Amino acid sequence: MLQGKRVLPGFGLSLGFTLLYLSIVVLVPLSAIFIKSFGIGWSGFWEIISSARILKALQLSFTTALAAALLNVFLGVLLAWCLVRYQFFGKRVVDALIDLPFALPTAVAGIALTSLYASTGWIGQYLEPLGIKVAYTPLGITLALVFIGLPFVVRTVQPVLSDLETELEEAASALGANRWQTIRHVIFPIVLPAIFTGFALAFARGVGEYGSVIFIAGNQPFKTEIVPLMIISRLEEYDYAAATTIAVIMLLISFAILFLINILQAWATRRTGRVAS
Repeated sequence: MLQGKRVLPGFGLSLGFTLLYLSIVVLVPLSAIFIKSFGIGWSGFWEIISSARILKALQLSFTTALAAALLNVFLGVLLAWCLVRYQFFGKRVVDALIDLPFALPTAVAGIALTSLYASTGWIGQYLEPLGIKVAYTPLGITLALVFIGLPFVVRTVQPVLSDLETELEEAASALGANRWQTIRHVIFPIVLPAIFTGFALAFARGVGEYGSVIFIAGNQPFKTEIVPLMIISRLEEYDYAAATTIAVIMLLISFAILFLINILQAWATRRTGRVAS
């Protein structure tokens, strides 16, 4: 049977180049990490990952990234809604400032946040007498991750809200729905897949963030030491087996969480399709 001609020629060549590029950039490095890590044997692998210091660093990195991503979802959706639905003075400036964490070097962001929230900083000097310590605490780490992750949620949700027709809300209101029912049954199901995408991007960025966190964290073992710092420290000590083992554990946990988020996103997309239809 003759195959139908494709609209664009060169599909096989393009696909081959894409797979080759993906293998060189992603698959080969990841395979090298797994091979290097498993080369020390199961006993050595278990000895490294069962270390109390590493377990504490893993807990800190993932809990702060999760908390920051959840907070970014709330703030990002609210900010995207204001930018799409309201007109106010300085709107273009606010819209441009959202992309600042993309352009700003992460080390600069970390230094700026530390200088602001340290005990002698502009903001920290007023918070510390109230018993709120931000710099060199998990709260400071979460704050830094909120700063660098917020644009991912805003820029993911904003286009969906822009394409959302106001006629749907007007129709729901005409049918007797109040404002909360309109948000819950009309707006939220359509925006939900974008929210999951923004959450996944913010979480993934937060887990692997190094530059903006290292300064405000203080890097105290068992308190504010993050996993990326431990990997860098092991590399500086030429302990490549330990560095790759920590990286593998971090990669597996991240992949499992992102896989779960993708499942939820696919469910939300199917549910949105049914609602939209």
